[in-house]
Amino acid sequence: MPTQTLNSLAKAASPYLRSAMHQPIHWYEWGEEAFAAAKRENKPMLLDIGAVWCHWCHVMDRESYDDPEVAQIVNDNFIAVKVDRDERPDIDSRYQVAVSSISGQGGWPLTAFLTPDGKPFYGGTYFPPDDHWGRPGFKRVLLSIANAYREKHGDVVEQAKMVEGAISHAESFTGRSAQFSPRVIDAIVKSALQMFDSTNGGFGQAPKFPHPAVLDLLIERYAQTGNEELHEVFATTLERMANGGVYDQLAGGFHRYSVDERWVVPHFEKMCYDNSELLKNYVHAYQATGSEFFAAIARDIIRWMDEWLSNREHGGFYASQDADYSLEDDGDYFTWTVQEAQEVLTEEEAKIACLYYDINEVGEMHHNPAKNVPYVRASVEEIARRLNLAPERVQELLNSAKKKMYAARLKRPTPYVDKTVYVGWNALCVSAYLEAAKVLALDHARRFALHSLDRVLSEGWQPESGLRHVIAYSDAHAGGRIIPGVLDDYAFISLACLDAYEATGDLSYFKFAKRIADAMLEKFFDQVSGGFFDTEQTVGSEKLLGVLGARRKPFQDSPTPAGNSIAAIAMLRLHAYTNDESYRDKAEQTLEVFAGLAEQYGIFGATYGIAAVHFSRPHTQVMIIGSDELAAQLYSAASASFAFSRSVIKLAANEAVTQNLPPALAETIPNLPGICSGKTTAVICSGFSCQPPVFDLESLKRLLEEVREKNL
Repeated sequence: MPTQTLNSLAKAASPYLRSAMHQPIHWYEWGEEAFAAAKRENKPMLLDIGAVWCHWCHVMDRESYDDPEVAQIVNDNFIAVKVDRDERPDIDSRYQVAVSSISGQGGWPLTAFLTPDGKPFYGGTYFPPDDHWGRPGFKRVLLSIANAYREKHGDVVEQAKMVEGAISHAESFTGRSAQFSPRVIDAIVKSALQMFDSTNGGFGQAPKFPHPAVLDLLIERYAQTGNEELHEVFATTLERMANGGVYDQLAGGFHRYSVDERWVVPHFEKMCYDNSELLKNYVHAYQATGSEFFAAIARDIIRWMDEWLSNREHGGFYASQDADYSLEDDGDYFTWTVQEAQEVLTEEEAKIACLYYDINEVGEMHHNPAKNVPYVRASVEEIARRLNLAPERVQELLNSAKKKMYAARLKRPTPYVDKTVYVGWNALCVSAYLEAAKVLALDHARRFALHSLDRVLSEGWQPESGLRHVIAYSDAHAGGRIIPGVLDDYAFISLACLDAYEATGDLSYFKFAKRIADAMLEKFFDQVSGGFFDTEQTVGSEKLLGVLGARRKPFQDSPTPAGNSIAAIAMLRLHAYTNDESYRDKAEQTLEVFAGLAEQYGIFGATYGIAAVHFSRPHTQVMIIGSDELAAQLYSAASASFAFSRSVIKLAANEAVTQNLPPALAETIPNLPGICSGKTTAVICSGFSCQPPVFDLESLKRLLEEVREKNL
């Protein structure tokens, strides 16, 4: 049997690129070598952007790029470049704009055709191998594009110029658009209320994405105002999602989105950043409502992340889990037939499980109608009434069935877990774990979050060069170029370090936050017009290949929180700890860059709305000083309710000294009466002044309520 020849992607580090190493395409990684070849041979470039978790990327790989006939067309007529969108978000974001301006759609796989200097002139997303579903076949597209490049070169160049103009204008935000107004918060909330699906929860129609940022904004507004309409929106949405198939009912954790409006049939890939942001939603909903249901889902998300997306030894959160375990599979790992359930359960368990999870002879999966997506169809109480059983017995059988089904599922071929450790995504997970640990008293989550952050800072940060985007790839033997951090990495890590400081009282985390935020200002802030660019723009470096020189200030949540809004929040939180007005000024300039347009984005600008809340009210620090049981009770009481602009920090008496506090607190806390008495104390500081210390639970609760009412 002849040895299969590997292409150049065998040397890549990205798991998505390495998955294509066996293809007969002469792939290049993005870089100067590919551009030099295109110019030397005067060939257009074929750019494929995808991700290892992307189902349709793998479909197109199998149908087209594995096909020797397609490979021959590509190799003869194009210089082919493959990009991992997780590894290179800077490339993906710009070419997404380009293809959207050409075809009206974006997504993955992204298929773009470029001039030899990387300017896009045609593109789309998935192309079937032959004419199908109203889409032109890929072979026909390839031959048509190659012919157009040769025969109508002037038209191609003209089209490329037009598309380049669209890229340059997209999210360029070249100047202050308006004076900031807190009215934008109400406008974003109003947009959410108008888009709310009162029947199924969520916003808009299918396909349905979770939109964690707007849920957080609604929860916080409800916590502050008690508006029942807001409660209806976020509670219905979070309940329907958690009971739907978009939530993994057996293992925990959320799939990426639902293809239907009822949250039943998901796209089965699971991303660390979706789960980190939804974890915060459920923690905050628990704070706002006291509902144990929300707390249970939060703990269950952590269960899944602990088991599947965590490097328990070294620290760090993995990137994602695939939807499928093979090219023939379409969610089969996660779905069930009646027979499959009956084979692993007793007759009594199967009856309960099939009623609870709605497992029937005909399920929801089109490729295999017998397959069912487990979701909560009927409550334990309903099933108990229907079968004339005690609810406790139904719950007992359901618990047993769930454990057996999960154990059986673990024996199936398992979808790939991408163990790449991305700096920014890890920061989101660290912040979410610390938030859950604080509110739900989960010490193991706190320890792992800090362990992970320590690893990211140790391996991903160098004071001279800054942050890296990736600190470890899924294949431990893969090499990989050092990819500089983008704005998201800096902004998310700055907040994670502040969260770690608040969780521990360890000033080293505050110092890291400040250093990284200062580097972010130096590398990304637009000193002329305000706001943050998404990448460093270094003349003469590889970053400027193709359209990477286009200036971009990310504003829209997509689905991770927008970099500019998070950067503004980081500036505001640093201002609260330093009383350095330059941080607040940079935040204000950033908010004003987008102020004239923010309302138009509605729920997609929700993180901007959260930044607006931070800007519109003073940051409040609740300091708990002491180490006894009362100190623990005061800490729990201060952490029980939810507000964006409030932090809770617990220190031992000997830690509440000038050299162990950030500048703004160092000026106030050690000088307050009673701090050095050794008595357990709570202090509320806001707007760079502190109220007199209190020494009991009721006094602290009263003061917290006064602060809430004052900030309305």
